[in-house]
Amino acid sequence: MMTNTAPALELQKVLTLLSEKTSTADAAQAALALAPSPYLQEVERLLTETDDASRLIAGYGSPSFGHIKNMKNALHRGAAGAMLSLRECLDIASLLRTVRALAEWRAKCANVKTVLDDRFDALSPNRYLEDRIAMTVTSEEEIADTASMELAAIRRKMRAAAQRVRDQLDKMVRSPAYQKLLQDPIVTIRGGRFVVPVKAEHRSEVPGLVHDTSASGATVFVEPMGAVEANNEIKVLQSKEEAEIERILFALSADIGNFADALSGQYDILVELDLIFAKAALGYQMQASKPTVSNDGVTILKAARHPLIDKNKVVPIDVSLGDTFDTLVITGPNTGGKTVTLKTIGLLTQMVGCGLLPPCSSGSHLSVFDHILVDIGDEQSIEQNLSTFSAHMTNVVRILQIADSRSLVLLDELGSGTDPVEGAALATAILEQLRAQGARIAATTHYAELKAYAIHTDGVENGSCEFDVQSLRPTYRLMLGTPGRSNAFAICGRLGIDPAVIERAKTLVSGDDRRLEEVVVRLEERRQALEEELRIAREKRREAEEDGRRTREQLAKMRMEQDKLLEEARAAAARITEKARYEAEQLLSELEAMRKQSRQGAAAAQSAKTDLRQRLKAMDEAHDPVQKAPADSGYRLPRPLKVGDEVLIFDIDKKATVLALPDKSGQVEVQAGIIRTRVPLSNLRLIEKASATAPRGSVKKQTTSRAERSAETELDLRGMASDEGLVEVDRFIDNAVMAGLPQVTIIHGKGTGVLRAAVQQHLRRHPSVKSFRLGTFGEGENGVTIVELK
Repeated sequence: MMTNTAPALELQKVLTLLSEKTSTADAAQAALALAPSPYLQEVERLLTETDDASRLIAGYGSPSFGHIKNMKNALHRGAAGAMLSLRECLDIASLLRTVRALAEWRAKCANVKTVLDDRFDALSPNRYLEDRIAMTVTSEEEIADTASMELAAIRRKMRAAAQRVRDQLDKMVRSPAYQKLLQDPIVTIRGGRFVVPVKAEHRSEVPGLVHDTSASGATVFVEPMGAVEANNEIKVLQSKEEAEIERILFALSADIGNFADALSGQYDILVELDLIFAKAALGYQMQASKPTVSNDGVTILKAARHPLIDKNKVVPIDVSLGDTFDTLVITGPNTGGKTVTLKTIGLLTQMVGCGLLPPCSSGSHLSVFDHILVDIGDEQSIEQNLSTFSAHMTNVVRILQIADSRSLVLLDELGSGTDPVEGAALATAILEQLRAQGARIAATTHYAELKAYAIHTDGVENGSCEFDVQSLRPTYRLMLGTPGRSNAFAICGRLGIDPAVIERAKTLVSGDDRRLEEVVVRLEERRQALEEELRIAREKRREAEEDGRRTREQLAKMRMEQDKLLEEARAAAARITEKARYEAEQLLSELEAMRKQSRQGAAAAQSAKTDLRQRLKAMDEAHDPVQKAPADSGYRLPRPLKVGDEVLIFDIDKKATVLALPDKSGQVEVQAGIIRTRVPLSNLRLIEKASATAPRGSVKKQTTSRAERSAETELDLRGMASDEGLVEVDRFIDNAVMAGLPQVTIIHGKGTGVLRAAVQQHLRRHPSVKSFRLGTFGEGENGVTIVELK
């Protein structure tokens, strides 16, 4: 790509922002030196690296690169046998810590596979060397006692000797004989030797060596003769300490030099990773996303934003180029955003070439070009004797010489700065030539001739920057397929120019220009109408999607509630079964114990078995929400039974049909559903059908038939669906009201409670129901509802 396009598109400003995101000086320099690559595979690799770094940051936060320095020079000196300074050793230790911290950070997010893994895998923490430096160097001015046993021993001796000298001199300064001779009763150090401050007039009274004098001359610092030997010992030990420190540093430098090549490679990897993660951080700040890339010259930007404009103020634009058309002619008023659109297309293309994520929405597509050729801005030069027009044409000449099918050409105000007729003709000819050379072109203009050229030429598309005439402000929205208007007359009218002047100006516009303007107006009105229809359609679609979402949520909630009720029912059934099994096992255990203990085992066993059956029957009845009706020993059939009569098996409240008359033992053969059985005559109730000749409006009330009374006072809904059951409830209550019954029973069973809830909800709204309640013990409890009628 051409380097002279970067100033016009302001890529360097973006690279400056990138450099500020880096942690190392070398990474910052590499950021400033970035240049767009014309190679598709390299661009794809760079974008994938940045996108993978973004995914790692989003999931695990940014890694820390510290403030490492380039220590390659020190490493090479160490490898050559030179002694490194304490500061250099500390900086190398910082590099080692950063390598280890980065490797540990990557290990925490090892479940995410990225193209950066090769670099992370190449990081090899050297804990031995890191600990060796930490045990040796405590600061850039001090070696630790733990650096060697010899150094620790020398420093112990130095501390002991210094303490002896100090104790000796302390006795001296506390002595009454010397206090009048001393300027201050203290022990100090001069030239590395312990001394006392003596008054100048008493110098001869304190034997010793003078090491210093105060600025006023009133005090001399004397090393008493008694402390000379001890001070000499300290000086000897200091020389040994310096020699040992030098030996330690040489050994440490040699150790560091052994790893010089490896550490240099580690540093290069850190710089590369620092730059990649800086790109990801900048993309996060710009709310960027990874586009698809190709080298087919197609550019499709969705919600693209210029990265150097405040993201809270910039208006996103949708723009395409190179797909169905290779040339885009953008028109519209000044300050309407035409130049920003050109810069956005060029700058985002350059950012992608550098491996930076562009600030646009997902689904965007950018192409890689060999050349991005730009003529933007006023580059007139007095020194070079160039006017605005000449400056533009100088750039255009260079562009025409370079442009080919792998070029993106951006031209701002093409043909301006000269006679409008000649400028428009020249602009049209330049566009035709660039198209013939295969370039992708985006150009801005005010010329109506170029608008007409775009309308009548295949492969050339009009675009316009929208302008609000009412507020005299641009909206900065880019409209493809519609030529823009300068809106000069409207703006002048809003600013207060005499309407007569504006009307006169309109009459001076040529007929062709006027007709073109009218076409543009109609296109604009049609576009606005279509946009409004599209907005309404999108709003309705959004509402429909919201309704669908709410419906799905309600359905999911109902299913969850249903599953919960089913689970509760299963749990209740399991508890009942477990309880019944436990009681049965208890009875069997009692039976076995009685058989062993009693002499009359057979009788006791028979009695226990009878008791077991009774207790199991009691359990069954307890688990059955519907209580069987008590026997009615006083009931008599109104007439002898006949084959085919419909009867009610009283104790189980089931209807049946007589198949055979009673035998000698009083057993009657009946058919109840698909079951054929024999039932005692006393347990049957005759169900007589109402007479077909009964007077209309009369109610026949059977006072002698227990079967009919049962049918009228109880309704069994078990096994029915809710809708079917509610129909039966209505019919049942109507019959009960007509029969004058004050109270009826509806049997719905316990189950999941769905049928019970539906019945009771229905009863609340029924006009014939005075009140209702659940059954009590002996009535069926929660398995029945007792209804009081009006």
